[in-house]
Amino acid sequence: MVIGIDIGSTTTKVASLGSNNEIIKIKTKAIDAITSATGAFGKMIMENHFRLEDIEKINITGAGSSKITGNLFGIRTDKIDEMSAIGIGGKYLSKKDQIIISNIGTGTAIIQVNGDIITHLGGTGVGGGTITGLAKELIKTSEYSAIVQYASQGNINNVDLNIGDITETDIGFLSKDFTASNFGKMLDIATKEDIALGIINMAYQVIGMVSVFAARSKNNDIVVVTGFGSNNPLGQKILTHISKAYSINFEFPVDAEYATAIGAALSK
Repeated sequence: MVIGIDIGSTTTKVASLGSNNEIIKIKTKAIDAITSATGAFGKMIMENHFRLEDIEKINITGAGSSKITGNLFGIRTDKIDEMSAIGIGGKYLSKKDQIIISNIGTGTAIIQVNGDIITHLGGTGVGGGTITGLAKELIKTSEYSAIVQYASQGNINNVDLNIGDITETDIGFLSKDFTASNFGKMLDIATKEDIALGIINMAYQVIGMVSVFAARSKNNDIVVVTGFGSNNPLGQKILTHISKAYSINFEFPVDAEYATAIGAALSK
């Protein structure tokens, strides 16, 4: 058995494939790299009743992996390039050989998978960290679940300027309900719920458009969304809205949040 550990800036995820290829996974809050890696690994072992002697090796990846030197618990420990792990994990979950991956974490990385070739195309600093950082200042909370809860009750028309606010007709192929300017309206009556939705809408629209441009540049029409931000229902709705205008299919695989850890576990 190979264990994959993705040590991120806010959470650490551990994944492995069981005997029937079922995905075994857990996550913990990141404290520091060593505490996160050892604690998450220990939790995986205890909760699944694994034996240390059954573990062939541990593959670590993510921002915090550079802090780990040597082997963990006397088990061979290898470092895996994070972009490669994202590509391998996204390919495995999507069951497709030709995809673009948008991995939404603190920021967002864009990866191309072309068969066995994985290429890091770039990305954007806009991601989950953007949402929590702006929310901390604008609505006085940085708790991600609270931000999403507020946003689910928000009215985007009190914050964003839409095409329909400035013209009676569609602009090109974009309908009147598309955003002309994020936070471009910002009414005095806007509530914290409206602002929370505006933050999430802006972040996912940026991620969506960067993903669209990447997919089109590679003549691909499938974007697989992975990472922590892949399971945000509001984010999924925003990306799906973009997909209809640009004929790019955004897919959200089960367990996409664990794609990088899964990719690490699958790496040789």
